[in-house]
Amino acid sequence: LNVNHTNKKELIMKKMLFTGLSTLLLITSGCSSITQNEMQTLALSAKYKNESINADCELSNDKGSWDASAPKNVSVHKSGEDLAVTCKKEGVPDGILKAVSRASGSMYGNIIFGGGIGAIIDHNKGTGYDYPHKLPVVMGESVIVDRKQEKAEEERLASNDK
Repeated sequence: LNVNHTNKKELIMKKMLFTGLSTLLLITSGCSSITQNEMQTLALSAKYKNESINADCELSNDKGSWDASAPKNVSVHKSGEDLAVTCKKEGVPDGILKAVSRASGSMYGNIIFGGGIGAIIDHNKGTGYDYPHKLPVVMGESVIVDRKQEKAEEERLASNDK
């Protein structure tokens, strides 16, 4: 009689542990819609002949367009589409920048653990993507910035600090 009661207790404890660990896994791998914002703040800057300048810029993707004066932090709606930036200043050639949109880590977690439904939601809302944090527009040039390059540079700098 005691053996049967102990087995039931162990079974209940194992179920509780499994439920708790499963919940923790889901929360930490999480849907980007829950763990990330639809907006991302980016550092917009403009240079001409290696000098920082003020410029009027328009940023746009399939989710909208935003006007900002560089240098400035600007919030944009995230998207799976690249972000186009055009800056203008009288007497200076226009600067054009394309910020490549990359899937964030939580998007991959959705695909692996969520069976893809969360990934579809995050794709449609834009929360599963990130742009590079810095948008360095060079007047008179067309520039492409990529989060992948930004991460590589961060890792290189971190390894130099060691």
